Amino acid sequence: MPEGHSIHRLAIAFTELSKLGIARASSPQGRFAEGAAALDNAKITRPWAWGKHLFLDFNVPQPATLHVHLGLYGSWKFQAGEGIALPGHIGAPRMAGEHPGDTYKHFSGQFQPTPPGENVRLRLEFSRAIADLSGPNQCELLDKAGVEKILDRLGPDPLVDSCTAEDFIARARKTTRRIGEVVMDQSFIAGPGNIYRAECLFRCGINPNRQAAKVSVKRLQALWEDLRSQMRRGLKEGLICTTDDPSQGRFWVYQRSGQPCRRCGATVREQIVAGRRSYWCPKCQN
Repeated sequence: MPEGHSIHRLAIAFTELSKLGIARASSPQGRFAEGAAALDNAKITRPWAWGKHLFLDFNVPQPATLHVHLGLYGSWKFQAGEGIALPGHIGAPRMAGEHPGDTYKHFSGQFQPTPPGENVRLRLEFSRAIADLSGPNQCELLDKAGVEKILDRLGPDPLVDSCTAEDFIARARKTTRRIGEVVMDQSFIAGPGNIYRAECLFRCGINPNRQAAKVSVKRLQALWEDLRSQMRRGLKEGLICTTDDPSQGRFWVYQRSGQPCRRCGATVREQIVAGRRSYWCPKCQN
C-alpha cells in the first residue's frame, strides 16, 4: 500500500492536471459509471490529500468530492503530452523497471494516449494528459459531510502544515498499545506505513514494542518531526530513502532482518507488529 507521501504526490500531480481545464470522465470498467457521468466535463478545483486518502474537489453540485483510497492493489497511471511533468505510476503493483521518481515518457508532437484497459475504474482525460485509476479500495463521490466523516476518524498528517506534534502526542499518550502499533494506526497518525514506521522508530531510538504511553514526550516529539522530515523527503524525491548515503542502501533496518545494524553492528531483528513485519535494532532501540 502506498504510504502517505505518495498520496500527496498524487495531489501535486492533479494540481498540474487541473491547470489543463475540464476533464472528460469515464469508467471503462463500468463500476463507477454513475460517478464518472457526474464528473464528466467538470473541472478539478482543489486536489488535496490526508494520510492515505486522496480528495479531488470538482465544480459540480454536491456530492462534489472524489475520494480515492488505493489500498493494496490500487494505482494511478498517467500519460502526458510534451512539457507536462507527471509521475508515471503511483500505487501497486509498480511496473517492471520503473523508478519511483521517474516521469512518464512524454509524447512528442500530437498527444495520442493509449486506450484504457478493461480494469480501469475511472479515466480522467484532459486536453494533453490522461489519469487512469485501477483497483482502488475506495472510489466514491462524497458531499461535505461524507468528507468530514472520513477526516474525523483520521489522526494528524505530518505532511499537512496545520497538523501538530501536540495532537499526535496527546493521542499516543492515552493508549496502552505499543508504539509500533500506534504509528501504523491511521487514527493516531495519518500517512506513515510499514517502511516509515521501521525507519523512523530506528532513527529516534525507540523500540517498537515499548508502550506508547511510556515513550517520553521528548521522544514522541522527535518521532513526529522525523516522520515529517522523512516524508517530506519522500515527497520531494519520489521514493523512500532514510539513510544519509543511498549508495550504501536506502534503509537502516527495513527488510534487513538478520543483517548487521548499519550503526552498531548488532543483528537486526523482525517480528509481526500490527499485522506487518516490523524491523528494529535491539541495541540502538533499547
